[in-house]
Amino acid sequence: MSNFIKKIFFVSSFILVTMSACNPPEPIYVLDEAPLIPLPSSVVTSDVVMPLDVIRSVRTIGADERLNPITQNFISFWKKHTQQELLYAVDATDSNGAITFEIDKGFSSDQEAYKLVIASNEITVKGKSIEGVFRGLKTLEQLVVLSKLQGESQFLSLPGGEITDQPTYGYRGAMLDVARHFFSVADVKRYIDLLSIYKINFLHFHLSDDQGWRIEIKSWPKLTEIGGQTQVGGGEGGFYTQEDFKEIVKYAADRFITIIPEIDLPGHTNAALASYAELNCNDKATELYTGIEVGFSTLCVDKEVTYAFVDDVIREISEMSPGPYFHIGGDESHVTPEKDFNRFMDRTLAIVKKYNKIPMGWYELITAKIPEETLLQYWAKTEDFSKVIPKKSKILMSAASYNYLDMKYDSITPLGLSWAGYLPLKKAYDWDPKNLVPNLVPDQIIGLEAPLWTETIEDFDDIAVMAFPRIIGHAEIGWTNASQRKWEDYAHRLSFHGRLLEALEVKYHPATEIDWK
Repeated sequence: MSNFIKKIFFVSSFILVTMSACNPPEPIYVLDEAPLIPLPSSVVTSDVVMPLDVIRSVRTIGADERLNPITQNFISFWKKHTQQELLYAVDATDSNGAITFEIDKGFSSDQEAYKLVIASNEITVKGKSIEGVFRGLKTLEQLVVLSKLQGESQFLSLPGGEITDQPTYGYRGAMLDVARHFFSVADVKRYIDLLSIYKINFLHFHLSDDQGWRIEIKSWPKLTEIGGQTQVGGGEGGFYTQEDFKEIVKYAADRFITIIPEIDLPGHTNAALASYAELNCNDKATELYTGIEVGFSTLCVDKEVTYAFVDDVIREISEMSPGPYFHIGGDESHVTPEKDFNRFMDRTLAIVKKYNKIPMGWYELITAKIPEETLLQYWAKTEDFSKVIPKKSKILMSAASYNYLDMKYDSITPLGLSWAGYLPLKKAYDWDPKNLVPNLVPDQIIGLEAPLWTETIEDFDDIAVMAFPRIIGHAEIGWTNASQRKWEDYAHRLSFHGRLLEALEVKYHPATEIDWK
C-alpha cells in the first residue's frame, strides 16, 4: 500500500488506545493532511498532540461586543461535539487549558485573515477583526466535526500546528431565489448556517419576480397581499414581513454573511403589475403568473407613479439592509425598448445612490449610463460582456455554465434545468474566475456567486441536493488561491464531507465523481 494511501487527508479524533488508557493519545494523521475546505493558505505541522479534554475554558482578548455571542455559540458547539462544558473566562490571563479568541488589529491587512494555533494544552484563534476570528473558528469547528466523524475511539484529540489563512476574493456569495418558490425563515436560516461552514460571506436574496413578491412594503401593501399569494405551479406562495426580513438579516450578520436584497426591475415584475394596475401603461392589472417563461413583463417607464413605487421599495428595503449593495436586477427585460430601459435605469440608479447603497445588477445594465462603482454580475453572454471593460466597474462572476446551482448535474438529475448545460462537480470546481471571460481585466473581478434559481426547487431538501456539494467547490474557488487548487486533491478532501453533511441531516448529491468516505 502506498504511503499516500496510508496517510489519507484527515485529522484524527477518537484515538485508538492499544496499550493503556493512561498513555497519551497519538494522532494517526497530521494537520497539513486535514480535509479542510476551503483549503487554507498555509499549514505548518508540529509533533504536538492535544487531547481535547485538556480544554476547560474559553477566553477573549480584544474589545468587540460581538465576541460574546460568537463565544457563546462556540461553547454550545463544543458541548454538542465533545460532551464537555467550557467556562467562559472573560478576564482570564492564563491560557493553559483554554481556547483564546484574540483580536489583534496589527495582525494582517485583511479583515478576514486568521491564525489558528493548536498547542499541547491550548488553542488560539487570532484575527485582525472579529470577522477574521470567526473564519478561524469555522476552521477549528471543521477539524473537530470531521475528526469526530472519522474517529473510532473515545479519546478525542487534534494534532498540533499552525494554520495561517486569508481569502483570495472579498466576495464569496450564494444567491437564493425565493420568488419562483417561497421558502420559510427557518429554511433560509438553515441555508445560512451551511454557507457559513465554508466561509461564504454574501447571500443575495432574489425577492421579486413574475411569480411572486416576497417582501412586505408598507407603503404598497398589495404587493404581498396579491403578488405574494402564488408561486410556480400554482402553490400558495408566501412572503416575509419586515420583521421576518430583519430577523434574517441579523441572523446572517451574526454569521458574518451580508444579505443583498434584489428587486428585479423593470422586467420580471408581473407580480407587482398584478398587484397595482397603475404600474401598467394601460392601467389594467395583469393576471398572476405561475409559469417559468421570462421576458414578457415590464413596468411602465413613462409614468411618474412608477418612480414613486421604485423609490418607496428601495427606501423601505434599504432601511432594513445594512449591507453596502442594493441589487436592481435589469436582466431579460425583453419587452422594454432599449431607450426606455436606459431611461428607467438612469433614474433608478440615482434612487439607489440616494439611499446610500452601491448599485448592483445583472450584466444587461451595461447599456445604461451606470455609475463607475456599480457592481455588475456576469451570468451568460461573453460577447456582450466585453462592453463593460472600459467602464472599469467591479465584476461579480456568476457564469451560468459554471455557477448556476439549478443546472442539472447530468441527464438523469430529477431536479433543475439544463439550458446552460449540465454542471457536474469537476466542471463546477475546475475553473478560474480571472480566466473565464477573454480580455476582462482581472483586477475588476471582486469574486463569484453561485445562484440557485427555483423554478423546480420546492423545499429545503431540493435546495440542499442542488447546492451541495457544488457550492462547497465555489466556496473554495473564492477563498483559496488558484495556484493551490487541484481537482484531484479537492475531490479527495470533499470525499470526507459527505459524512459531515449527513451528520447535519443535509441531503446532497452523491456524485460518482467522488470516492465518498
